[in-house]
Amino acid sequence: MEDRIKAVLDEKVNPILEDHFGAAELSSYEDGIAYIRMTGACGTCPSAQFTLEDVVRAEIKAALPEVEDVRLDTSVSEDLIAMAKKILAEKHS
Repeated sequence: MEDRIKAVLDEKVNPILEDHFGAAELSSYEDGIAYIRMTGACGTCPSAQFTLEDVVRAEIKAALPEVEDVRLDTSVSEDLIAMAKKILAEKHS
């Protein structure tokens, strides 16, 4: 199922979000729920929840009705944590 969700994001959702310098990625799929992390400009946009509801959820549910829900993952990515640690380490060198 994860590969199918990723395909919908790549083929349907991300071309729309690229116009706004952002993207969506699947962070996990558990118990019928797809957790989506918004990246790029969409990751810091105050309207990310609306984008998730109006674009991401709509496209995923249309293509994959067996997905019960699509939710916004607001956790901090490991890449962002690593980048912050690198910046802090450089400041203290």
